[in-house]
Amino acid sequence: MLWSFPASDNMCLISSYQGSDVEWCGTGWTGQPAVFEYQDRTWVVFGAYDGGVHFLDASGGGKLIPSFETGDLVKASVTIDPDGYPLAYFGSRDNFFRIVAFDRAEPTELWSLNAYDVPKFYWNDDWDSSPLVIDDHLFLAGENSNFFVYRLNRSTGPDGVTVSPELLVRMNGWDEQLLADLEPSDGRNPNISFEASPTISGDTLYLANSGGLLTAWDISVLRAPDPPDELPQVFRFWAGDDVDATPVVDEEGFIYIGVEHEERNTERSETVGQLAKLDTSNPEDPIVWSVFDDDYVPAGVWSTPVVYKDMVYATTHTGRFWGVDRESGEIRWEKGFSDLLWSSPVLVGETLLLADGSGYLRAYDVSDTSVEPPELWNLKLSWRFESTPAVWNGIIYVGDRAGRLFAVG
Repeated sequence: MLWSFPASDNMCLISSYQGSDVEWCGTGWTGQPAVFEYQDRTWVVFGAYDGGVHFLDASGGGKLIPSFETGDLVKASVTIDPDGYPLAYFGSRDNFFRIVAFDRAEPTELWSLNAYDVPKFYWNDDWDSSPLVIDDHLFLAGENSNFFVYRLNRSTGPDGVTVSPELLVRMNGWDEQLLADLEPSDGRNPNISFEASPTISGDTLYLANSGGLLTAWDISVLRAPDPPDELPQVFRFWAGDDVDATPVVDEEGFIYIGVEHEERNTERSETVGQLAKLDTSNPEDPIVWSVFDDDYVPAGVWSTPVVYKDMVYATTHTGRFWGVDRESGEIRWEKGFSDLLWSSPVLVGETLLLADGSGYLRAYDVSDTSVEPPELWNLKLSWRFESTPAVWNGIIYVGDRAGRLFAVG
């Protein structure tokens, strides 16, 4: 361990959970830090359960500028503008999604969107999903079951960077068929939030929600002089249960999705399984293969899988680390862990990193995919990891659930 933030004490906040006040600490299931170069420094920016977004110097973990405080937990991974604008995009459990500039002495909110400012359906007001920014467009999915595309209109003026977001698209994250499939007999909320982040490959946008609905949309229409206010749908697939993991698209256009196994117990979820490879060119029968987790609940895949050479690597809520044959879907090997695996595996060169639910950071050699990968090293750092590590210039940055972020090298 090179350093930790905070150097002493922990990042914690009292917030409600199912009607009770609970202490939340550290970074959660979607709390991957963003690491990037700006003004000749390496920045580490992340949101935490203390309600703040922190802007750190990677060389020692000190604050480069003060933290940006929100009114509740920050669960989502922060998105940093990919085109060099000093902008951070993130949501908070205080109902707001924000765009914040960090080219000033203090981080400055330039724009925000309240989860309740759009048509209401089955509500959750968090923002767990991380947006994408491509060609001055913001692609944003909310737990309020709405999806948005904004033209950001970014620019730089005498006082620094500016934005003037213009709404182009607002779409429901559900359709009538999904409601018919999910409507429980006891009248409970069917939960159709967006927690998975959007995926874009070429001109196709992929969205997955907590109702198990995976859809694909044509975004080429956004380049038209007068773009339509709704995107054309090009693919629809129902997994039968919650999809919180971000979809992965390979170079051939196949999609890999992780599916949770919770209390829905739909016949569809028993068919699709908890890890599936899909062929969008065959919409009537797109399942190429499926992998199934344990029969009891909760189980299944919370994390985003990794596709590498002839393998797919995935982890489960039940502590299973799978190496799956990319073509056949056969589990070639499996490693068992004593606690949940919510952190997504991270591939760096031919090394696969995994932060596990027992607080270990582990590295595996995947150079030879024909064998079960040997463990290169492990380091016990914490009580639990749920967040995914980020790696930059040989340094690993990862937040834990006890209340700190670590730099390891």
